Amino acid sequence: MGVTIEHEEQSRPAISISGLCKTYASGLEALKGIDLEIRRGEIFALLGPNGAGKTTLIGIVCGLVNASRGKVLVDGHDIVSDYREARSLVGLVPQELVTETFETVWDTVNFSRGLFGKRSDPEYVEKVLRELSLWDKRDEKIMALSGGMKRRVMIAKALAHEPRILFLDEPTAGVDVELRRDMWGTVRRLRESGVTIILTTHYIEEAEELADRIGVMNRGELVLVEEKRKLMRRLGRKKLTLQLAERLEEVPPALAGYRLELSEDGRELVYTYETQAGRVGIASLLADLNAAGIRFEDLQTEQSTLEEIFVGLVRGER
Repeated sequence: MGVTIEHEEQSRPAISISGLCKTYASGLEALKGIDLEIRRGEIFALLGPNGAGKTTLIGIVCGLVNASRGKVLVDGHDIVSDYREARSLVGLVPQELVTETFETVWDTVNFSRGLFGKRSDPEYVEKVLRELSLWDKRDEKIMALSGGMKRRVMIAKALAHEPRILFLDEPTAGVDVELRRDMWGTVRRLRESGVTIILTTHYIEEAEELADRIGVMNRGELVLVEEKRKLMRRLGRKKLTLQLAERLEEVPPALAGYRLELSEDGRELVYTYETQAGRVGIASLLADLNAAGIRFEDLQTEQSTLEEIFVGLVRGER
């Protein structure tokens, strides 16, 4: 019996969202029937332009915004009928830096733990501060910290009550590249400890670096949810650049079907193709180049980035 219950808990989604809608008093439809399941222990990146509905979605799951329609379960707990239990499982790092500027780092993290009815646990708080490289700053007032350190304090506050699910809304906004990469390591360590992470970001490389799965939102709708690697394989494009042995004046009519681009100096041919049809297309191209008497000295390939895929999805090109 105990094994069965444990198996059910492990297979249960961390978050289950069904038919979620939000219409504000102004008439704005911020969310239009969102269906989404977040798996336990994954890093899920939620992408979308400003106004796509990402922050509204997070606000509803975290109990800060009321839904118009739909249902949200956090580890099986309904966020409306079982609000206290559901909310205790969730930590939120908001986009805005909201911190009690005159408090010390130690006091503000301790206070956040107490807000959720957790007993004082100095050892746990110390562990969180050390993991976030804040231990040496524990007695400093938050007003004296840099923007990057304040961002770390926000994460520490969100982790103070030992949540199993953590929302990071633009966690590295306004921090330098070095600190951003440092915080990526923190996110990975949190996931390794069993925390499920939902990340919103404007930095596409952040999603590309961290995420297991990616959801793309646009105008209140969930356009796509896909494993990151599958997404890049399915929707990505590759570019094959051929360095020609001899200068070419124009692309021969026999090769028109490949939509090749000839460089201005006539020394390079560029072939852009879908990754799914890659091998067949390249083999055919090389055979036709040979038949046309066009020789090349070298070739190189590059794959489209997640940013290019994302832009295409939002524009409705894919």
